[in-house]
Amino acid sequence: METEFTAKASPDPNPSRITAESVSGSSRRRLLLSRMWKERYLYLLLFPGLAYFIVYKYLPMAGNMMAFQDYSAFQGFWGSEWVGLKHFERIFQDKEVLRVLWNTLYLSLLQIAFAFPVPIVLAVMLNEVRREWFKRVIQSIVYLPHFISWVVVIGMVTVFLQSEGLVNKLLHVLFGIGPVAFLQEPGWFMPLVVLEVIWKESGWGTVLFLAALAAVDPSQYEAAVIDGANRWRQIWHITLPAIRSTIVILLILRLGSVLDSGFEQIFLMLNPFNKSVGDVLDTYVYVKGLTESDYSFATAVGLFKSLVGLLLIIGANRLAKRFGEEGVF
Repeated sequence: METEFTAKASPDPNPSRITAESVSGSSRRRLLLSRMWKERYLYLLLFPGLAYFIVYKYLPMAGNMMAFQDYSAFQGFWGSEWVGLKHFERIFQDKEVLRVLWNTLYLSLLQIAFAFPVPIVLAVMLNEVRREWFKRVIQSIVYLPHFISWVVVIGMVTVFLQSEGLVNKLLHVLFGIGPVAFLQEPGWFMPLVVLEVIWKESGWGTVLFLAALAAVDPSQYEAAVIDGANRWRQIWHITLPAIRSTIVILLILRLGSVLDSGFEQIFLMLNPFNKSVGDVLDTYVYVKGLTESDYSFATAVGLFKSLVGLLLIIGANRLAKRFGEEGVF
């Protein structure tokens, strides 16, 4: 009687916990498989993206062991000699690597300083357009270059800027200036790269900012008008704060790829005349790894670039949180 009274007087407050604990491991697996089968179409949609990251992102990471070896394709991963940090020491001793590293950092800083703000300005300008049909037309026009491959873009630039190209003809007719070697002079290389990035990617970069602006309550603008705020004040106190978090997150991600200048664009722009300022880490790794078959050193440079990007993301994320932003993680 006493036992029965005790059981009734103290029922478990969480019966589901007892049920979960009593289920065996095999039963849990059956429940999991049953749920996966029930939601099989969602998992099927997930599979291509998951397979992409596994095959092209995670599995190749095993090749990073070459950075710590004198890798030989004939001896393989396990037969090649282990040399520790030899190739990483070479990164800081080789003057050519230091030159390429400086080119990469300088180009990335130029892109952050000039190309990164353009989508923000463009999004704010589009947000101020009141005629929807005109806004859609402008959006379509500025988005289109994103879908043009770099091969086509560099081909167009080459045609326009060559000695007998349209730009040099206009300079001669309008200002009497002789042919300018835009594609050969080293001083023109980085400005051209930045301008190409602005033209091609600025429209696409406005997508996230316009999405953030779409969530702004229109009543905030109405209240600002009642308070006597002009358009500039509304942009400064309402529009820009609305996209501040998006700007911070994209800036953090951009800093993480500060040593990634875009292989395809740079590779297509390079020639013997501008190689001294145009050679970046991506093209250097390509030449060392595939052209000269120095796989270990090329892997060490690539791994060094990834580690620097990781440290920059962590540092920028902590700095953003210190200033009250959410950050990436």
